[in-house]
Amino acid sequence: MPILLHDNARPHTARLTVAKLRELELETLRHPPYSPALSPTDYHFFRNLDNLLVGKLFNSQQAVETAFRDFIDSRTPGFYSRGMHRPTTTKMAEVCR
Repeated sequence: MPILLHDNARPHTARLTVAKLRELELETLRHPPYSPALSPTDYHFFRNLDNLLVGKLFNSQQAVETAFRDFIDSRTPGFYSRGMHRPTTTKMAEVCR
């Protein structure tokens, strides 16, 4: 079963969102709201995505989706594994223990 790590901010806990996550059979792991120090994706995946998008302008939704797909497709499985299994902050390391 796929696992999704997200905070418990209101958009993530809305009934519609929770129902969709259940429908997709996603297990959710929670951490306190507004705690990016606990989210490995904030420091690995999104930082790399942000670097790719800096200074780029898109003229359509399709262009945005294509850029995102190209980013995903250009990464190796090791990229995702390293980002999720390497604590990047002391706080993250403490939480993982």
